[in-house]
Amino acid sequence: MTGDRLAAPGDDVEDRSAATRAAQAARAAIRSGELTGPTSGLAPGVEQGNLVILPADWAEDFAAYCAANPRPCPLLARGRPGDPALPELGTDIDLRTDLPGYRVFRDGREVDAPDEIGAWWRDDLVPFVIGCSFSFESALLAAGLPVRHIELRRNVAMFTTTLDTQPAGPFRGPLVVSMRPFRPDQVDAARRITAALPRSHGAPVHVGDPAALGIADLSAPDFGDPCPVQADEVPVFWACGVTPQRALEQARPPLAITHRPGMMLITDLPLPAPA
Repeated sequence: MTGDRLAAPGDDVEDRSAATRAAQAARAAIRSGELTGPTSGLAPGVEQGNLVILPADWAEDFAAYCAANPRPCPLLARGRPGDPALPELGTDIDLRTDLPGYRVFRDGREVDAPDEIGAWWRDDLVPFVIGCSFSFESALLAAGLPVRHIELRRNVAMFTTTLDTQPAGPFRGPLVVSMRPFRPDQVDAARRITAALPRSHGAPVHVGDPAALGIADLSAPDFGDPCPVQADEVPVFWACGVTPQRALEQARPPLAITHRPGMMLITDLPLPAPA
């Protein structure tokens, strides 16, 4: 099952209620194992989130890292130690089961990529949910701007750059970006729409030459799937919530759990109404 890909909702109560129902249905399908794979295009009109789970004694430093790097790490919610629910983000959320895929790290190295994390859960684990650029895609589509990886039913292309994030405690590392191609005459609209959504990474961090970010080959993303850029298009890059995963590799906590890139938590949190 690929989930319900609805038309982008407007600002009325009925549309927002429909988006919430779609989000809850998507989480239920993920939890049951019926829905797998990337969550781009699912439940438009609500926030999707990147996941980072750390032992409690690492939580303050990671919260400081998010505060120092609001573009790649816009914090939507921080949970309580040992509690997999986040009621402020949605009804009946269980972070152990409600994402399509996870990564488990020990001392900065991935040791498991499970479909659920009940076996890894501990009473001292603190969850963080960080905003995701998948959230703003419904606003782009509503404005008539194409989103190539949704059209192709692929995961978004993500690249590690040579730009450094601001360190906090043991957390440091390179910025990761996601890429979507647009024609030059569409870039201003894409910038304006996404700038109004800072919880979803906000405006692009770069437009044009990928070499300026240290990206050598757009056809070989570090995460996700390749996304073709046509001759009349330019690549547009947004800060990406996979950035903390690179920071975890540097910090080397004894245990950390994240989402698998492109496989997000779908929340009930509505996107802000368009200006």
